[in-house]
Amino acid sequence: MEKTTLVQHIRQQERMNPEATGEFTNLMTEVIVASKIISNEVNRAGIGEDILGVTGETNVHGEEVQKLDDFANHTFTTIIGQSEAVCAIASEEHEEPVIIPQEKKPGKYIFMMDPLDGSSNIDVNVGIGTIFSIYRKISDGDEVTSEDLLQRADQQVSAGYIIYGSSTMFVYTSGRGVHGFTLDPSLGEYFLSHPHMKIPETGSIYSVNEGNTTLWNDKQRKLVSYLKGLEPDSPKPYKSRYIGTLVSDFHRTLIKGGLFMYPGDSANPLGKLRFSYEAAPMAMIVDNAGGDATNGKERILEMTPGHIHDRTPLFVGSLKDIQISNKFLNA
Repeated sequence: MEKTTLVQHIRQQERMNPEATGEFTNLMTEVIVASKIISNEVNRAGIGEDILGVTGETNVHGEEVQKLDDFANHTFTTIIGQSEAVCAIASEEHEEPVIIPQEKKPGKYIFMMDPLDGSSNIDVNVGIGTIFSIYRKISDGDEVTSEDLLQRADQQVSAGYIIYGSSTMFVYTSGRGVHGFTLDPSLGEYFLSHPHMKIPETGSIYSVNEGNTTLWNDKQRKLVSYLKGLEPDSPKPYKSRYIGTLVSDFHRTLIKGGLFMYPGDSANPLGKLRFSYEAAPMAMIVDNAGGDATNGKERILEMTPGHIHDRTPLFVGSLKDIQISNKFLNA
């Protein structure tokens, strides 16, 4: 049976745009190369050179930098930075964006990423991943400005994630549906395995870190109580599943439906997830799959960050489950 590779699919999508120049395909090709390098390193963790543990440094968010974080960040930044398709790279691991100098022939795209989400789980063999988002440069002139870096989330050209789990999957959207590709390790090639992914309209699973229950406000507590079947008007109780890696929890939610939540709380009123590197790309993906994403009050896709490292609460999932969360959180 004929199989469609990821590069072939991207080219097919590009041909639907009469104004396409090939630059987007070039960029995505480099993302694919970097993801294969990371996948190989993740699969070899513990048997090759010492790639587990921390570097001894902290990132801009005050978090310990894992060795795999550092490796993934360097790999993506180096490969994408040489693509001649981007003019800036913003990473969760960089305090400031990396601006591509004119002598390196910068392109028209802005690339944003969480290079290795959930890397603290690598030593217990739990799925981890990469999240990315792509915007076009919109300001005039050669200089990259805050106007380019702080665009409204619905201005994304493309968004996706790579999940390094029992198999490596590359899931992306460029505004024409969501498509998933599985890496065949024997060939080193991604093949289309999940075409036109759609999230169920409603699910039966909720996902949240209930270790933070005592820090939640009453509205959040009542929402979870409703999902557990403890309120008078509760439906059949939802099942609880929480991995602790956004990519893995989101991937399950996308396939099976339900509601993923990372609310703000008394310790972190604005939540802990990064708007540009995590919330915005996941919002674009779920929107193209028929779901929705909010911060509890506003749709993520209708929001504009004030800084590249802004944080936000995140509620993402099936359309009807998001409607339920909106009802409780805005009561």
